[in-house]
Amino acid sequence: MKMSPLGRIMLLLTVLLAAYQIAIGVDKMGALPIFAYTVAFGVLLVAGLLLVILGFEVLESPAVVIISTVIPLSLSLGLVWEHLSAYRLPYAIFACLGFLAIVMTRLLPLKNRLPVAVLAVVHAVAGLLPVVWAFSGRTASGFALVGVGGALIGVGGILLVLLKAGKPLLSRQTIYQVFPGLLLMMTAAFVAGFKLG
Repeated sequence: MKMSPLGRIMLLLTVLLAAYQIAIGVDKMGALPIFAYTVAFGVLLVAGLLLVILGFEVLESPAVVIISTVIPLSLSLGLVWEHLSAYRLPYAIFACLGFLAIVMTRLLPLKNRLPVAVLAVVHAVAGLLPVVWAFSGRTASGFALVGVGGALIGVGGILLVLLKAGKPLLSRQTIYQVFPGLLLMMTAAFVAGFKLG
């Protein structure tokens, strides 16, 4: 399916927002949080550019699910490292094991629901962490927008996984039409959440 000019513009805006966050939005932090946030927004930047250059065919690759998992895991690892020092090691272990579980369930030819279940658990934990953090009163309520971004990436991921599994919630054309807007809203929520948090 060919990408519309509006879709390309939304992806370019996504790339610009991710570049802004890398260049300006992650300063005055420790080394690991800066690294984790830079990796997350770097993946967003590269993904947006690949979609602009190569089109929606990029989404057909099995590596998309694996690579997209880096975004919420990196963001949440940076958060934990920055704000929850007592949970640094346990969460780092969860992030590594969660990523490995997603890699293994994508590489092995599993025909059951395990790949979707693993993806849902890892994305849910990583995506809800900013929301829980914001509502705990430990940061400004605007930081909950990072959780909104995590929820949006989860929606996009689930739409793509179910499409690839042959059980789509929406048609392929509809998913591809909304995907650039979803990426833009997700990135804008992440950037605004970090700015307001």
